[in-house]
Amino acid sequence: MLIRIVKMTFYTEEVENFLHLFNAVKDKIKGFEGCTHLELWRDKNEPNSFVTYSHWESEEALNGYRNSPLFEGVWAETKAKFSDKPIAFSAEQEVIV
Repeated sequence: MLIRIVKMTFYTEEVENFLHLFNAVKDKIKGFEGCTHLELWRDKNEPNSFVTYSHWESEEALNGYRNSPLFEGVWAETKAKFSDKPIAFSAEQEVIV
């Protein structure tokens, strides 16, 4: 399993527009082949900063989404609302015994 975390900071006046967009596409993202989990978190101290937290079956599944028309459209609309560069990284969950 691959975990993808993306921190995004928006112009204050774009926060509601982003939330509307996210709510409109979240089910499509969750239903995308290989996506097994999706959450949106809001920073407690910076209300214009959000994190998407998603699980993917593999890096290939994530890349399939990232190369899809769905992602291209959502990302184009989302990044126009950024007030700062997004921070993204992928991780693999380690099992601690």
